[in-house]
Amino acid sequence: IAKLNPGQKIKSGQTVAITAGSRGVANIDTIIKTVVEEMKALGAEPYIVPAMGSHGGGTAEGQTDILAGYGITEETMGCPIKSSMEVIQIGTAEFGMPIYFDKNASKADHVVVVNRVKPHTGFAGEIESGLMKMMLIGLGKHKGASVYHRAIIHHSFDKIVRLVGKVVREEMPIAFGVA
Repeated sequence: IAKLNPGQKIKSGQTVAITAGSRGVANIDTIIKTVVEEMKALGAEPYIVPAMGSHGGGTAEGQTDILAGYGITEETMGCPIKSSMEVIQIGTAEFGMPIYFDKNASKADHVVVVNRVKPHTGFAGEIESGLMKMMLIGLGKHKGASVYHRAIIHHSFDKIVRLVGKVVREEMPIAFGVA
């Protein structure tokens, strides 16, 4: 999925935020653990960021609990989980919509986006669910998810996901994705 070798970009001692969502990805614990181990093999310092929009009651504790239910804990993954609902604004759309990104992920030297790619249950389009949606809804946390869902009423989901995805890729240190 990535067009680069992570070892060429991610250096020893750098921090890497790895997203973990709530969409029932089969073997998500094994997938996340493998990404953590690969980052450690590069000498990086990985940590996990819950990326779930408003799931888990829209709370940091609720999102940590969801991950624990999937077998993703600090103990099982061998790295910290930095759960917070805090976001930073990284841009503004031409029609005034603020664009948000998880504060903990924004502090990392690199971000690895992990999610499944599948058809959306509510609509059809070129981009429905996957890495772009994780950058939009998951890393936008509750605040971003609320703003984007309201914007979809007046603009297409496709327009919103492309616009936010472009800004996230330009402004945040997205290293690569695992889909």
